[in-house]
Amino acid sequence: MIPPPPAIELKGISKAFGPVQANTDITMSIARGTIHGIVGENGAGKSTLMSILYGFYKADRGEIFINGKLTPIPDSQAAIRAGIGMVHQHFKLVDNFPVVENVILGAEGGVLLRPSLSRARRVLTKLAAEYGLEVDPDALIGTLSVGHQQRVEILKQLYRHADILILDEPTGVLTPAEADQLFRILQRLKDEGKTIILITHKLREIMDITDSVSVMRRGKMTNTVKTAQTSPSQLARMMVGRKVLLRVGKSPANPGAAVLNVQDLRVRDATGVDRLKGVSFQIHAGEILGIAGVAGNGQTELLEVLGGMIPARSGIVTLKTRKIDLTGRQSDGRTRRARGIAHVPEDRQDKGLIMPFEAWENIAFGYHHDPKYQADRILMRPAAIKADCAGKMAHYDVRPSKPRLPARNFSGGNQQKLVVAREMDHAPDLLLVGQPTRGVDIGAIEFIHKRILALRDDGKAILLISVELDEIMGLSDRIAVMFDGRIMGERLPEHTCEHELGLLMAGITGPEKGGGA
Repeated sequence: MIPPPPAIELKGISKAFGPVQANTDITMSIARGTIHGIVGENGAGKSTLMSILYGFYKADRGEIFINGKLTPIPDSQAAIRAGIGMVHQHFKLVDNFPVVENVILGAEGGVLLRPSLSRARRVLTKLAAEYGLEVDPDALIGTLSVGHQQRVEILKQLYRHADILILDEPTGVLTPAEADQLFRILQRLKDEGKTIILITHKLREIMDITDSVSVMRRGKMTNTVKTAQTSPSQLARMMVGRKVLLRVGKSPANPGAAVLNVQDLRVRDATGVDRLKGVSFQIHAGEILGIAGVAGNGQTELLEVLGGMIPARSGIVTLKTRKIDLTGRQSDGRTRRARGIAHVPEDRQDKGLIMPFEAWENIAFGYHHDPKYQADRILMRPAAIKADCAGKMAHYDVRPSKPRLPARNFSGGNQQKLVVAREMDHAPDLLLVGQPTRGVDIGAIEFIHKRILALRDDGKAILLISVELDEIMGLSDRIAVMFDGRIMGERLPEHTCEHELGLLMAGITGPEKGGGA
């Protein structure tokens, strides 16, 4: 019996962006009805390869075969016609549209909307029952949890008859329970004959859900293995070419005096919604306080108000022995930096970098008053900034190491390393760090974690916000959990588990374990 052709076969795919070779002669085969993982360092070419498969980019050379048939994919519409769907890391949904309208958006099927909506409701009901993707078709997207929004994205692709699904970092903003539910859905899709490509930096997910995994390094495909025949440490070694510590060793904390004291902090956004509802905590010198929670529960506002990006409605914040102005003229980021506060924002592209500016300009962003950058009170020293940028890029392994390259031309992980290098290298008294390793490869994660712990061991206070429970558990000396703008509870990492933290992240409280602030 002749075996069926692979769902996807790539032959000799190459793609360059100017002098940067993103993909080099990539050949890969993915069996039909399987879950196939793709891992690799930042800048390894994973996103470029999937963008070629989905029609965002056109390969310079090479061929794509879908179910054994040579299939040119010049654009995304061609990919959709070939049965390929992609669920992006940042969802492509309209918040003030209901689910059913988001699903048919771009695939209305005619000039009259009402028949399309009626048909979409019937199809959605059938798909939801078939794959366990239950969601209210009339609910506004903006009212849904992140997990349910992701279901809508998957339904949108199935509505377009996708047999091949590409998922890019799908669990980055999910609770552990939502991630488990997603994996059950993916397993059901696989059982129904769908082919799934999973791009993730989480090796545990690769081991749990995939049948096979391909490893990319520096634009080339280095290996494809059966998942059952490998291990996280072997995959990490293949990704970076050396042994990687999957969990950085951490000595016990030796907390000193209180550095940050937050009392009854309240923030209301421009629409009148309360985002922080009486948050109180304390961080000491030589200590990491990790804050866990699903994105959207006040963590962003907490970082931004402490970093001087937004004002507070009320509350008292003290840095060492001096109060911080939360609402007046001295509540900006420049004043915070002068007081010894550094801030790695959660959204590197929107808040951490000026994307059209070159790397050396971004390295000075927020620190342009540093005497080593200034020739006098007015003029700056570009040569000194470029030299400093080159040093930071080498130390933090930013690729490519080109200070004159615009920030938008770096991969997402290397953009993150630029921000981390800028903020951590100033050895602040207090480091505010949001999602420090989001979209960062396993080797860079190890390096960033070591730098965070080195700052702690040097007596610095660190507020760590992350949706990655492994990261929170591995780095934090104390863990607080946020839900709906409040601190739901505090735990010691050695006295809790991911299940308990997951319940707190969902707003379910129980008997408290561990210590307090």
